[in-house]
Amino acid sequence: MTLSFPPFEGMIRKIILITLAIFFCLLLLHWIAPGIAGTIFAVGALTPVMVLHGAIWQLITYSFLSGGIFQVAFDMLSLWFIGSYLETTYGTRWLTEIYFFSVVGAALTTIAVAYTHAFHMSPAQTTYGALGGIFGLLAAWAVLMGDQKFLMFPFPISIRAKYLVIIFILIAVASVFQGPNGFLSLASLGGALFGYIYLKVAPRRGYAFAATERVFSFRNGYYRWKRRRAARKFEVYMRKHDRNVKFDGQGRYIDPDGKKDPTDKRWMN
Repeated sequence: MTLSFPPFEGMIRKIILITLAIFFCLLLLHWIAPGIAGTIFAVGALTPVMVLHGAIWQLITYSFLSGGIFQVAFDMLSLWFIGSYLETTYGTRWLTEIYFFSVVGAALTTIAVAYTHAFHMSPAQTTYGALGGIFGLLAAWAVLMGDQKFLMFPFPISIRAKYLVIIFILIAVASVFQGPNGFLSLASLGGALFGYIYLKVAPRRGYAFAATERVFSFRNGYYRWKRRRAARKFEVYMRKHDRNVKFDGQGRYIDPDGKKDPTDKRWMN
């Protein structure tokens, strides 16, 4: 347990810098041309009725928008402290996948509930902020490192990660029922749900790594097939010239006078 800041690098650094750049650009634009700034914000924020009419980019862009300096400060600090630790431990690709999986999952959850009109919500309501992705990381943090203790600065007490995450989730649940930010809290809960789902269904090192392994496995299998095919053609060619050569099932030449170990694959791909 230390009071040092986590490393500011990798995908977390990019997300934070992009979010801050958008926030200050819109802030400046709002001072110069309020109408244009409002239009850009409305196009990027998550509005369920607009998504169902084709604005599918809102499933991601809403996470880069913030409503004020306190929201962007809280969101980015939370993302920095939680995301950097997970990215350092599990890698950039894994962090990127679970973050944006949670962001999109939070948006889909919000859209689905909005169209049920539960909790007095409407598809015409708008939400924004990075809490969907942050709560997805919180869910991963609770599952993977739930027993880790850290100091609750500025209070001189420590708490386990899983208990802190439970507190955050309970606050979000209460906000859905009675708080003024129920739409945003609903997105947070959706992010936590999809972050947990990702941990349960995704490969251990993420979908991108698994896909890369499949591509290289397919490529190597294709090269081995080409080698075996070339070996069979060479056998036929040599038989036509009254010479008998042999290759094994992997396309390796069998020396009739040699005593090489047939299981030696050090020279193979």
